[in-house]
Amino acid sequence: MKKIPKSHPRYESLMTREKIVKGVELGITSQHGLIAQGRGEAFDYLIKERTTEKAKKKIKKAAKLLLKAKYPVISVNGNVAVLAPKEVIGLSKLIPAKLEVNIFHKSKEREERIKEWLIKYGAKEVLMPEKPLIKFIEHNRRFCNPEGIAKADVVFVPLEDGDRCKALIKMKKKVITVDLNPMSRTAKAATVTIVDNITRALPLLIEEIKKLK
Repeated sequence: MKKIPKSHPRYESLMTREKIVKGVELGITSQHGLIAQGRGEAFDYLIKERTTEKAKKKIKKAAKLLLKAKYPVISVNGNVAVLAPKEVIGLSKLIPAKLEVNIFHKSKEREERIKEWLIKYGAKEVLMPEKPLIKFIEHNRRFCNPEGIAKADVVFVPLEDGDRCKALIKMKKKVITVDLNPMSRTAKAATVTIVDNITRALPLLIEEIKKLK
């Protein structure tokens, strides 16, 4: 990635962009992920690129919900994989919860690369979407693993697609999401919505779960 001095006032933001770009080059994220990142960054500016007090309260609520879950699952797309691989894997081990790859733009090759990327960062098991088991939607995200999202009672879906979030809620599952856009369909539909940047929210969520445990 490009060498960006830490003294640069936009260091964190620029590094995040570089990770997404690198993810596209590696075949982990899609080009559409670049657009999603830009949209989220715009909302991050509005909250002054900091975790709000409201978000901290939602993080505590999410931590309790994940620990009370009988069968929690963490859904991982391309952007999540490149922005916070260590954190999402650490979270899965801490709860514990299964990891499952799920992307909107269908590509078996990209799904496999996300899996390999997570294993490279220390994941022991990564479930893959197999069957169209999610009801109420017709696109690629209806596919999931019978031993993963299909079986889960609580699903953590950071940077989520609104249609699937609504579908999971209709299937009587509880959904936790991290979404910088408080007006998105996902943010409005999820059981717990953390309005924050995933790179800030995940470390705080991990620390909160450690405290509770």
